[in-house]
Amino acid sequence: MRLVADESVDGPIVERLRAEGHEVLYVAELDPGITDEVVLEQAREAGCLLVTSDKDFGELIFRLKQLPGGVILLRLAGLTNLRKAEIVASAMQGYGDAMIEAFTVVTPGNVRIRQRVELPE
Repeated sequence: MRLVADESVDGPIVERLRAEGHEVLYVAELDPGITDEVVLEQAREAGCLLVTSDKDFGELIFRLKQLPGGVILLRLAGLTNLRKAEIVASAMQGYGDAMIEAFTVVTPGNVRIRQRVELPE
C-alpha cells in the first residue's frame, strides 16, 4: 500500500511499515517542516493514505473538503516505539483495504474505520 507518513509519526513505525512491504513517503525524511496543508495535498495528489498522529488533520480535511486516499490517525501515546509499530503493522494487515478513502483511528486494542467519508458542501 502507498502511504504518506506525517512528521508526527515515529520513525520505527515507518521502518516497520516499509519492512512489511508498504511504500512509505516520510515527511521527516523528504521535506521536514512543511505545513499540514501541504502534507495533505501531497497525499491527495499521490493517492496515498495519510498516516499521522496529529489530530489537526481531521479538522483540516473537513475544513478544506479534501480527503486524500484515506487517513490513519494514530492515538498511541505512552507506548514504546516498538509497541506502536506492532499495533500499526497489525492494523494494516487486518484492515488495510478497508482504510482506503476512509478515516481510521488506531488506538491500543481498537481500530475504528469511518468508511467513505462524505465531506459536507
